[in-house]
Amino acid sequence: MFILDVIKESLRNEANALGRLAGEVGEEYVSAVQIILNCKGKVVISGIGKSGHVGKKIAASLSSTGTPSFFVHAAEAVHGDSGMIEKRDVVILISNSGETAEVLSMLDVVKRIGSQCIAITKNSGSTLAAGSEVALTYSYEKEADHLDLAPTTSAMLQLAIGDALAVTISRLKAFGKDEFYLYHPGGSLGKKLSDHKNESKSG
Repeated sequence: MFILDVIKESLRNEANALGRLAGEVGEEYVSAVQIILNCKGKVVISGIGKSGHVGKKIAASLSSTGTPSFFVHAAEAVHGDSGMIEKRDVVILISNSGETAEVLSMLDVVKRIGSQCIAITKNSGSTLAAGSEVALTYSYEKEADHLDLAPTTSAMLQLAIGDALAVTISRLKAFGKDEFYLYHPGGSLGKKLSDHKNESKSG
């Protein structure tokens, strides 16, 4: 059936790209993790468009796993919101091309503030990569849509990079279930952790 064929093709395309990324990871990821671990402030994530939506999720994942973080929209940053950023913060800027005008404008502001910057981009030779302390890059054959235009595979890779950073940093910080419960007492996860704590006490 055509519908199932398209769905499977899309999933295979993204799965192949993720497998490629795992093979491309290098020492730049170690540097990025160390920069975040040594951060005396908060981790600020920024982007625009689909990269901005990905950035919001990365900020949420970092915060819930023990690394205080928040999202700043790249366009709003150059209209005053960059005032939320301090020198002691680490800023992660996301742009697939590495040449997004709003993100590069924010990069200029971040450099003047004096914050360290980590780039997430597909283009290692981009202005964003060159202007950052560390560039986490990725590659893929094509986006998952038939036009090869919609940010699908690229957005998935950006999100996976953010998840990998959050998971690694959380583990290095020895972030445990008690801490996770402190930040996430609601919903099914909160109930699961609460039940686990109660069982531990009764045992």
